[in-house]
Amino acid sequence: MVDHARAARMAKRIQTIVAAAIEREVKDRRFEYITITDCRVTGDLHDATLFYTVRGRTVDEEPDLQAAEEAFKRARGQLRKIVGDQLSVRFTPTLTFTLDTVPETSAELEAILARAKARDEETARLRAHATPAGQADPYKDTDA
Repeated sequence: MVDHARAARMAKRIQTIVAAAIEREVKDRRFEYITITDCRVTGDLHDATLFYTVRGRTVDEEPDLQAAEEAFKRARGQLRKIVGDQLSVRFTPTLTFTLDTVPETSAELEAILARAKARDEETARLRAHATPAGQADPYKDTDA
């Protein structure tokens, strides 16, 4: 039987533990620009997927996604050991790290919504000064 509430609690706890570990315990400079955004644990509590985002060193610089992936690959065992020590469960879940694409997707959707809003405003402006084609009352019989 799957206990979704327990899986959600464990996911939140794993997210907190890993975020604190990459900030304080893991000595790798590549983790300076990484943020753990979400964690999901399978129903059997054996696998945890952690989602992360990477920002650039400056506002104009692109994030180094390859370096972040390599940093997680090298620190996976150490992070799992830290999670196991602090989680106190019979089986420590395996950790999988996945790049979180939600911020990029939401930025794209915001741009699409802004374009749609601009088109709606233009249509409303054109409609305000429009006149109907043909007669004012097309059903009025002019022959009678």
